[in-house]
Amino acid sequence: MSKVSNSATHLSDLTSALPGKVVLPSHSGWDNARRPWQLAVDPRPAAVVYPESAEDVATAVRYAGQRGFRIAPQGTGHNAGPLGGLEGAILVKTERMRGVVIQAEARTARVDAGVWAGALAEAAAGHGFATITGTSPSVGVVGYTLGGGIGVLGRRFGLASSRVRAVELVTAIGRFVRADRENEQDLFWALRGGGGSFGVVTAMELELLPLAHAYAGTLWFPSERAREVLHAWRELAEAHPPDELTTIGRLLSFPPIPEVPEALRGKSFAVVHVYHAGDSALADRLLAPLRALRPVKDTVQSRTIPALLEIHMDPDRPIPAVGDGFMLADLPAEALATLIDVAGPGNGRQLATVEVRHLEGELARARPENGALASIPAKYTVYAGGFGPTPDLVASVHEQIETLKRALAPWTTRYMNLNFAEMQRDPGSFWTEQAYHRLRRIKATVDPGNLVLANHPVAPER
Repeated sequence: MSKVSNSATHLSDLTSALPGKVVLPSHSGWDNARRPWQLAVDPRPAAVVYPESAEDVATAVRYAGQRGFRIAPQGTGHNAGPLGGLEGAILVKTERMRGVVIQAEARTARVDAGVWAGALAEAAAGHGFATITGTSPSVGVVGYTLGGGIGVLGRRFGLASSRVRAVELVTAIGRFVRADRENEQDLFWALRGGGGSFGVVTAMELELLPLAHAYAGTLWFPSERAREVLHAWRELAEAHPPDELTTIGRLLSFPPIPEVPEALRGKSFAVVHVYHAGDSALADRLLAPLRALRPVKDTVQSRTIPALLEIHMDPDRPIPAVGDGFMLADLPAEALATLIDVAGPGNGRQLATVEVRHLEGELARARPENGALASIPAKYTVYAGGFGPTPDLVASVHEQIETLKRALAPWTTRYMNLNFAEMQRDPGSFWTEQAYHRLRRIKATVDPGNLVLANHPVAPER
C-alpha cells in the first residue's frame, strides 16, 4: 500500500464525495466522532466516515484503497481496544444505518449494519419472535454476530452466527456482494463467527426464533456470602441442567457515582443471573437450592425477550471501562475457590465485575454447517472488568485481570471468543487450527492487501 498523507488537503475529495458524512481532525466534532463506546480507548484515525447506505460504504472503501489508507468498520465500539490507535486508517462508523425489516412468514429479520441488539429484539418481539441476544441492548447486532454471538439463551439455541441466512458487504475492492449458502460460499462460511476482517458488512439476514417469553432475572446476595452462593451456583451448573437454562455466577461492585441507583451505589453483591427458555416450574425446582440461601432480592419472573437485555445491567451509555475474558475447560471447586480468593471481597482488590458464564448445551455441539465458529470448546467463559477513567486506573484494572488469569491458568483453554476478548492476543486462539488456516486463505482471496482492519484481525495467508 502506498504511503499515507493524513493532511486535510489530501482528504478533501473524500468530504466532497460524501458530503455531511465525513469528520476530520480539524472539525469541531472530531473528539466525539473518533471515540468508541469503550471510552478508555483513545483512537486517532485519519478520518471518520458515517455512511448511510452500502453505496456510501463502497465510496469510502474505494477511496481508502486508492489513497493508501486502511478501513476500520465499527458499529458501536464496545470492543475497540484491540483495534489500537487506528493511525493511517479511515474509521467507518455504521451507526446511521439503522433499518430493520421483519419478514414474519419467512421468520427472518434483515438488519442494517448499525442496528443495536435492543432495537432488533423489540422489532422481532412485535411479531412474536426472538433473536439470539447477548446481555446488552446497546451492542451492535453485526459485530456481535460476526464474533459468533454467545447469547443468554445460547445453551438452548446455539450461537447467533449459526442463525445467519445471508450477509451483505462491500469487499476490499469496493464490490458489493451478498454471501449465503448458494453464493460466495467461502465468504459466507468465514463471516459466521470469523470476525470482521473480510469486508465492511452493510446488512445481515437472520433467522428468528418462535419465542415470546422467558423465565429470567437475578438472585441477589450480599458480597460477604459470595463463597457459599457461588459454590451453590457451580453445583447447579455442574449437575447437567437442561439446555433451556443458562446461568451466570457473578461478583458485582457498583461505584459510588450519581449515575448508579441509590440502592446499589457503592455496594457489592454476589449475584446469579438466570435465563430459562422453558417451563417456569422446572426452573423453580432447579433454583430451589439457591433460593434456600435466602437472597435479599429475587427478580426471576416471566419476561418478554427484549426485557432479558436489562437483567445484566450493562451500561446504557459510553463509559471508560476496561475488561477482558478467557475460557475454562472445567470449573472444579478448587478453581472457583481460587477465583473468589483472588477477586472476591476482602482481598484488597475490587474489580467492578467478575462473572463466570455456563456454556455447554447447543453451544458445545460442533456443527460444521454453522460456519467458521462451529461450536465453543469450553465449559465456561470468564469476564472481568473495571473502570479506567485515568491511565493509572487502566493499568490497575489490567493488572488485576492478569492476576486473575494467572491464578486460573491451570483450568483455562487455549481458545477464546472474539466478543469477550478486549485485549490483543494470538488470533489463532479464536478458532480451531483448521478453521484459522481456512480463514487466512479466504482473507488472501478477498483482501490480499489487508485493507480491512478488524479488532481481532485475520491476516491473509502468504
